[in-house]
Amino acid sequence: MAKPSPDPRDACLAELQRIEEDTLYSSKRHFEAASGWQALYLALGLPVAIISGVAGVSAFAKHTTLAGVLALTAAGLGAITAFLKPSERVTTHHGFGNDYNALRNKARIARTIQAASLNDDQLREQVVALSGDRDSLNKKAPQVPRWAFERARRGIEEGEADYSADNEGNTP
Repeated sequence: MAKPSPDPRDACLAELQRIEEDTLYSSKRHFEAASGWQALYLALGLPVAIISGVAGVSAFAKHTTLAGVLALTAAGLGAITAFLKPSERVTTHHGFGNDYNALRNKARIARTIQAASLNDDQLREQVVALSGDRDSLNKKAPQVPRWAFERARRGIEEGEADYSADNEGNTP
């Protein structure tokens, strides 16, 4: 026996909920990736600054071998930083995290506030537009490492993304 077709309005509301969930995971994983790149940026940048300073002092103190080793070490770390561009990756992932959050907010508002006043065609158009926005972000967004997704998932499961307004007993 064939399963009955879902009510078009219910299907639209379900799709809005999917967009919310998908963009929640997407935003969190990009924020986690940004955090990882920020840590690497600091892990590379601070030693470069310190080693460069010590190399300069060593050169003036006529410890040429030490100054040379430190200068080469600083140059190597600087080259790694220039190649990986962690500061750019922080900015990119943070920006996509914010973009996914904005889309999530639009989908939630469409589902919880606007849907009641929209007719079926208007609601369908809203869902199609938001789905297209999500597809566009997905195409443009940089790949996120698996560890960032796992940290994001764990954080969501632990309630990091929950709003107190959504908890039982907290109705206005």
